[in-house]
Amino acid sequence: MAPLPPRSGDAVFANIERVNAELFSLTYGAIVRQLLTDLEEVDEVNKQLDQMGYNIGVRLIDEFLAKSNVSRCADFKETADVIAKVGFKMFLGVTASVTNWDADGMSCSLILEDNPLVDFVELPDTCQGLYYCNILSGVIRGALEMLCTSY
Repeated sequence: MAPLPPRSGDAVFANIERVNAELFSLTYGAIVRQLLTDLEEVDEVNKQLDQMGYNIGVRLIDEFLAKSNVSRCADFKETADVIAKVGFKMFLGVTASVTNWDADGMSCSLILEDNPLVDFVELPDTCQGLYYCNILSGVIRGALEMLCTSY
């Protein structure tokens, strides 16, 4: 039996049950606000958002692999491209561009042109240094760690 062809992020996104984008943005904002109230230190909030994302990422990768039918990536550049074009589309409904590769090809930036997490967000001056979307970094880190340990 031949392997299934990989599905594009658009195709998978079209078949996934979704949450209202506004509800998602507002809920995430409420979580960040509560963390700021509870933890008081912006650095601690950044760490907590990263840890929350990591915990999500280690579980999300199973759903990604099951629903995307993506085959094993040949290298890190291909992995980054799959995350940007398929992963972000599947779970956030947006795509990212992969830029700023280092000379070794081991570090890059994923740039979101349209980030649904920042809709309706205005940060006060007291939140200087807050990495509001740090949860996304944690999700990517957790998912990639699970991939590395499963191969």
